[in-house]
Amino acid sequence: MNSLRQFLKCAVASVLLLTGGAAFGVDAERLDGLFADLGVADQRDAQRIEQDIWLELSRSGSDAMDLLLERGRAAMEAGDTQTAIGHLTALVDHAPEFAEGYNARATAYYSAGLYGASMSDIAQVLAREPRHFGALSGMALILETTGAPERALEVLQHIKEIYPLMEGLSLRIERLEKATEGTSL
Repeated sequence: MNSLRQFLKCAVASVLLLTGGAAFGVDAERLDGLFADLGVADQRDAQRIEQDIWLELSRSGSDAMDLLLERGRAAMEAGDTQTAIGHLTALVDHAPEFAEGYNARATAYYSAGLYGASMSDIAQVLAREPRHFGALSGMALILETTGAPERALEVLQHIKEIYPLMEGLSLRIERLEKATEGTSL
């Protein structure tokens, strides 16, 4: 695992030296428009806009970085959390401003039961893209899992401001409202 990680770091560093560094592919203006549309969209349009946002957030602007993200996600789908963490750590090491690298690694850390590391990466995502409803949703899940349902509810209500029609959001809010009845927020 360590030798694979070291190899990936060297390979990515070589590509970055040859290409002059990664230019991140996120189109901020387009992303702003998508998030604005998401807040007022109907259900059908909201799902399409969500997919467009995910596509935009996943653009690193570098084939090497995209490959690391793809390999990390593939390892997660295959249930190989440690390999996923290795690929995604190489990604964030070499593309520290690429929010989606942190988001993917936060998911891998969560799957490994490493909630503190996951929350740390979620903080990195939100520092770069505060509207990242996926990272916020993960944060709420961790807060609920670790015994902070009131704070989880606050995060879910914040997501509702960004993406009111997010699938399952209303049910999650309703469930946590019932669970925290009588508890001051």
